[in-house]
Parts: sequence; structure tokens; C-alpha cells
Amino acid sequence: MTEKEKRDLGMIYNPNYDPELQKEMLKCKDICFSFNQLPPSDVEQRGAILRKLLGRSGKNCTILSPFWCDYGSQIEVGDNFFANHNLVILDGAKVRFGDNVFIAPDCGFYTAGHPVKVAERNEGLEYARPITVGSNVWIGGGVRVLPGVTIGSNVVIGAGSVVTRDIPDNVIAFGNPCRVHRHLTPEELAAAIPPSEA
Repeated sequence: MTEKEKRDLGMIYNPNYDPELQKEMLKCKDICFSFNQLPPSDVEQRGAILRKLLGRSGKNCTILSPFWCDYGSQIEVGDNFFANHNLVILDGAKVRFGDNVFIAPDCGFYTAGHPVKVAERNEGLEYARPITVGSNVWIGGGVRVLPGVTIGSNVVIGAGSVVTRDIPDNVIAFGNPCRVHRHLTPEELAAAIPPSEA
């Protein structure tokens, strides 16, 4: 079994000396580098690079520079996606975003983790767990989302939060570790429901 196959099955794997994974990561980093060198005004070329880099890109996808990820192909974004400066996505596993997701500056989505055992960690072993973010989500500045987390739809994650476990739909959550502080009111949720479904 290859290291990539182990990774995709959620097993412990070693990406550091695997030629296939190293080639994919270097290609991705080169694309990110090119993207980050483009002027902000070159909207067309920036969009073209994102469509080439990401596994799926919906309508109206905007990511401001700098942006870094590991593979790109593991990232899927829905329609009306906006990410402010300094977004980092470690996409050893899938990272999926729904529609109408807004991400403030300096946020990180980390699917990668390392063993607690020192000997295994020192060998360079790691694992990857998918991250899923629903639709109509606002992620505040400086948020970190850890491996295996699912954030529901119609959610606000407050600035500076460290999201270590799943967050349900229709809530405001913040803190370290991130916790639900209240549910959204019907009035706050009304804009998320299309008029035909209200």
C-alpha cells in the first residue's frame, strides 16, 4: 500500500520521503507561489489559478493573497466563497466548504495531525482527518479548525477560536476550545432560507 493510499484511508502515513506525495505537494506550492505573486487587480488570472488548483470551485470564489495549501485538489468550495488574507489549508484529507462561506484574515484549517508517541512523531508520521464547513458560515479572524471537525450551516465562529470538535447548525460559537454560546434567532436565520422555502 502506498503512503497516499494510507493517507486517503485515514491511516498513519509518512509523506516526507514518498515521491508521489512530495511531487504533488511541490506542484501545489509552486501554484500557490504563482498565485501569491499576482497583482490583486489581475482578477481573471487569479480566478483561473484557483480553478486549476482547487478540487472544486463554485461560482464567485475569491481568496486574497497570501494563500497556502498542501495539495489543493483536496479542497472543495461552494458558491460565493470569500477568504481574506493569510488563509492556510493543510488538506491532507478533504476540506469541504458549502455556499456563502466567509473567512476572515489569518485563519487555518488543519486536517493534519501527528502521533502522541514521540518515536512515531520523530519518524515524520502523521494522519489526516477531513474538515467540513456547511453553508452560510462566517469564520472570524484568527480561527483555527482542527482535524476531523464538522461545522454546521448558518454558523458564526467568533474570532480567535480554536475549533476542536463539531459545531451544530444555527449557532454562534467561540472560544478556546470553541463552544456554542447561543442559537440564532428566527429573525437571524430568515435570510438563510430562500423565500420559496419559508
